Amino acid sequence: MLPPIPRIPEARELIDEEKYFVIRGPRQSGKTTSLQALTAELRDEGEYAAVYISCESASTRAEEAAPAEVRILSEIAAMAQATGLPEECLPPEPWPAAPGATRLLRGLSAWARRCPRPIVLLMDEIDSIHGDELISVLRQLRQGYNSFPVPFPHSVALCGMRDVRDYKAASGGDPSRLVGPSPFNILAKSMRLADFTFEQVAELYGQHTDATGQEFTAHAIQRAFHASQGQPWLVNALAREIIREMRIPVSQSITDEHMHQAVERPDPVEDGLHQLDGYLDRLDLSHGTLIVFDRRPTAPHLLERTAIEQVTSPRGHAVTLVRA
Repeated sequence: MLPPIPRIPEARELIDEEKYFVIRGPRQSGKTTSLQALTAELRDEGEYAAVYISCESASTRAEEAAPAEVRILSEIAAMAQATGLPEECLPPEPWPAAPGATRLLRGLSAWARRCPRPIVLLMDEIDSIHGDELISVLRQLRQGYNSFPVPFPHSVALCGMRDVRDYKAASGGDPSRLVGPSPFNILAKSMRLADFTFEQVAELYGQHTDATGQEFTAHAIQRAFHASQGQPWLVNALAREIIREMRIPVSQSITDEHMHQAVERPDPVEDGLHQLDGYLDRLDLSHGTLIVFDRRPTAPHLLERTAIEQVTSPRGHAVTLVRA
């Protein structure tokens, strides 16, 4: 695993500047690992009361009685206890009573009022919350952000697959439903978790060498980077194809030819549809588009190989498949 914090280098500066911001990136790109590492670093330094939560547990269904704001507060309390925050920094127990659609606002304000350290809240999997519940969470965070001098968390990061500007439409299709300025507007910039650089791909594959003695040659690493463009899921998928499927003996180096075979070998459509299913389920969408771009030097001309078809994913989503 690569050091996670350097992949979100602006985050610490934004926290120190009391910003509310967004970190976005595809699934299996290292978002959660980076957030958890950042939370641990902040907590160990002792300047902030930093808590990481996953909003996945706050994703409610119609038959569930507890709304998302209640489940978020419950998750905050549990994670603050589990990660060893000092007793004086823990959230109030119980959270203050409040009317619906204000519980998160009142709860975070009460916590900030009693906590001697500035609170940093990192909220992962924000995409798990949908519709009116998501609108309510964002509105309460915005209201708390604008409530100075009323105490409220020092900095909040939302982490998911979307830019926050897309959440308005995703919450019901009408961007006007979430009116007013967003607390996550940091000069119209949200952070996208960076893809791996060539040096990071080499470092990641070098960890396999350190663990097993099996070397990736320089040309193999170069081909992997060229084929994947540093997208973390693809970088790992190529290595997994060679090590687990092609089963190159540990006594042999992994060469450019091996990597070429891994790039050419699998049809990525099946894996792509499985990954797209995860996105569509998380974002509560019924239709998606999968684009498979053939970067192989031997591929036919773009006009000859481009095709569009309608397919059904393994989980039953309608998908427009574009081969280019």
